[in-house]
Amino acid sequence: MKFTLSWLKEHLETDAGLDEICARLTEIGLEVEDVDDKAAFKPFVIARVVSAEKHPQADRLKVLMVDTGSGAPVQVVCGAPNARTGLVGAFAAPGTYVPGIDVTLAVGNIRGVESRGMMCSEKELEISDSHDGIIDLPEDAPVGASYATYAHLDDPVIEINLTPNRPDCTSIHGIARDLAASGLGRLKTHPAPSFAVEGETPVKLTLDLDDPKLCPGFSLRLVRGVRNGPSPRWMQQRLIAIGLRPINALVDITNYMTFDQGRPMHVFDAAKVKGSLTVRRA
Repeated sequence: MKFTLSWLKEHLETDAGLDEICARLTEIGLEVEDVDDKAAFKPFVIARVVSAEKHPQADRLKVLMVDTGSGAPVQVVCGAPNARTGLVGAFAAPGTYVPGIDVTLAVGNIRGVESRGMMCSEKELEISDSHDGIIDLPEDAPVGASYATYAHLDDPVIEINLTPNRPDCTSIHGIARDLAASGLGRLKTHPAPSFAVEGETPVKLTLDLDDPKLCPGFSLRLVRGVRNGPSPRWMQQRLIAIGLRPINALVDITNYMTFDQGRPMHVFDAAKVKGSLTVRRA
């Protein structure tokens, strides 16, 4: 079971730091197996392209002069189609390990032109699978500042060894509840949202179980007027952090709620559902 520190603190009001929280988790039987403090993202800084010229020996490459906020601009050879003067993005200097491509950068010579670092894509920083272009930040992004802090990539990820007798801790809320019960902080309670319900769900629900305890609760509701698309960036980042791949808003929301509240959810396309929905043994 994985979760980020900031995600946990949305459910737990505490001044405890990462080390204290991890120690308490192990003490109460939620043994911490691994902690990723995101140190790998610390070397990346926000930088601005001050000039972008065509490479003298390659039509698809550009020679960039990049302001990293720490002295004279550095020269970078880049093949990204969106590389341009004025672009603000994430820069990695020689010696930086780039996790998305599993490479440690060195000073390079690309078609006769020296390159001292790289401007990174989202894939190279494990933000998404996109590598069609380099990261394009708002113009007011602070040049020279930590990109990890700016993009919330420095949020530590905690992994616990969850034993089969602890289904109550298959959610971030459940873990926070257990920590609060141990005296480490106060459990936050968020009121359930209110919404209008109108009409009946046309699909009938059938429970075909020889033991009702196998499924103590199952509910179904038709939602109309939904426009699907990408989920919010903050949600995508949290899902990626715990090892899930963002797909679209509807799927991501159900996955998020499954891990946040311990309420497994699934979305069906109503136009493709025929007959009743039957809940049975696997």
